[in-house]
Amino acid sequence: MAPSNRMTGAEAMVRMLDLYGVQHVFGLCGDTTLPFYDAVARLRPGFTHLLTRDERHAAYMADGYARVTGRPGICEGPSGGGATYILPGVVEANESSVPILAFNSDVSTTSRGRYPLTELDQPALFAPLTKWCASLDSAARLPAMLRQAFRVMTTGRPGAVHLALPFDTQKAEVDEAELWADARHRTFPAERAAPDPDAVAEAATLLLGARRAVAICGGGPVLAGAEGALARLARMLDLPIATTVSGQGAIAETDPQAVGVVGTNGGVPSTRAVVEEADLVLFIGCRAGSVTTERWRSPRPGLPVIHIDSDPLVIGANYPTAVAICADARLAVEALCDEIAQRGGTIRPQGGAARAGAAWATKLADFAAHAAAKEAPIRPEAVIAALMDLLPEDATVVADPGTPCPYFSAHYRWPRAGRHFITNRAHGALGYALGAAIGAQVGQPGRRTVCAMGDGSFGFCVGELETVTRYRLPLTMIVFSNATYGWIKAGQNAGFGQRFHNVDFGRTDHAAVAAAFGVRSWRVEDPSDLDRVLRLALAHDGPTLVDVVSQPLHEAAAPVSEWIA
Repeated sequence: MAPSNRMTGAEAMVRMLDLYGVQHVFGLCGDTTLPFYDAVARLRPGFTHLLTRDERHAAYMADGYARVTGRPGICEGPSGGGATYILPGVVEANESSVPILAFNSDVSTTSRGRYPLTELDQPALFAPLTKWCASLDSAARLPAMLRQAFRVMTTGRPGAVHLALPFDTQKAEVDEAELWADARHRTFPAERAAPDPDAVAEAATLLLGARRAVAICGGGPVLAGAEGALARLARMLDLPIATTVSGQGAIAETDPQAVGVVGTNGGVPSTRAVVEEADLVLFIGCRAGSVTTERWRSPRPGLPVIHIDSDPLVIGANYPTAVAICADARLAVEALCDEIAQRGGTIRPQGGAARAGAAWATKLADFAAHAAAKEAPIRPEAVIAALMDLLPEDATVVADPGTPCPYFSAHYRWPRAGRHFITNRAHGALGYALGAAIGAQVGQPGRRTVCAMGDGSFGFCVGELETVTRYRLPLTMIVFSNATYGWIKAGQNAGFGQRFHNVDFGRTDHAAVAAAFGVRSWRVEDPSDLDRVLRLALAHDGPTLVDVVSQPLHEAAAPVSEWIA
């Protein structure tokens, strides 16, 4: 019998997760994971393990969970195919600067090269796609490598890490004295980097000299909790605040300074005009990528740019930068506010509230006409309008990247700052929303969570309806049913002479499918029934699904600039 100060690698893994304050782990069992599962069963740790139906959605759940809790999301799976299945969620989280720890069990180190079942070089697979990855080949080093994993994913630009956990490591001995955790890395962002005072002073000078500046916020301010500092800066300078899709929540969209989303996905001509009329651009936690900038055409090249980001590789990658501030978004904006306040004197107004108000007025007038339409199939705008009337202010909406994303991004006017909208903008894989919504609901059980997906996405994630019912999660799921891969068909409509090839599929009765899983469900075809059914769905205390037979994107007035053009 082993001495009392020794334990197995699997037991050490469980204990280390406990020491880091982990409360939930999402995952799926496999042969090579048996020691870990047995350790969880025997040790009864402080975290709850939630069984998923595949590894991809375990990672999506960890992603959504991390975004709403401010704690790293944890997911796990078995070797071989389990590692390949978990990969899409890891990639999405890493590119979205969301810290998740994914670990896959693996074949024994002594079996490598001997053709064991499920052998796969996990570090080689994950190395290009994570912030850090490793194989825990030494049980003695397991605690130290777990500490490194938490340190890497929560500091600097947050990101995803991956660990391979060989079978023999799980059964080997670990000295209990090696088990300790660094409490600083239980949440993110950790060990925030402060800005260079000289760069802050230069930025303040440029902002005070501008007449029509605009700020464009990516996901950085939301990740950093910079909402309060940003609102202060906007009021000090009368500065208009635009966001990317990932940046929604940096400022409440009912705030007078809020412009809303800009870019090809969710931007409209009136919001684009605010950027195009600017004489200075302040990027905050934003990569200035192709979608945000309309393929680097808006803002126009040649404008003075101030760029704040925690990742030095982002700054200057797409636009020449007059002032670079490599720092945490909250600390940087706070420092900028303090610098401007200390200078005193008269601050030249930027006309931000007036410009933002004009942009919203034009956009809302156009939206209202579509939302009020009573013909079938139901227009997506009608769903957005109904949800804005029915959902509480603190609700969270998780949307897939197809039909739902541009409509929610452009038209759902978020009444509060903070994380209330989640969508996968890094790689845009279909099927993300349901897993991420499950993670968000588990992470914030006191809030209403809505999952919006197209019928293409439904086909990717339908198995997780069983997970929703098993845990009786009060998710409301909405399917935009138009029997096509709508984004691709809209692209064929706009840019390829309406040559529609292999984008349509049969219409599914999603309500019937959901009912078979035990989800209370409705199908809506008549626009006059929409409000009533959504009220019933939101009032139910368990999982619900509303199947909305909706207008396809290629026939709609979707807020996607390349289709409008």
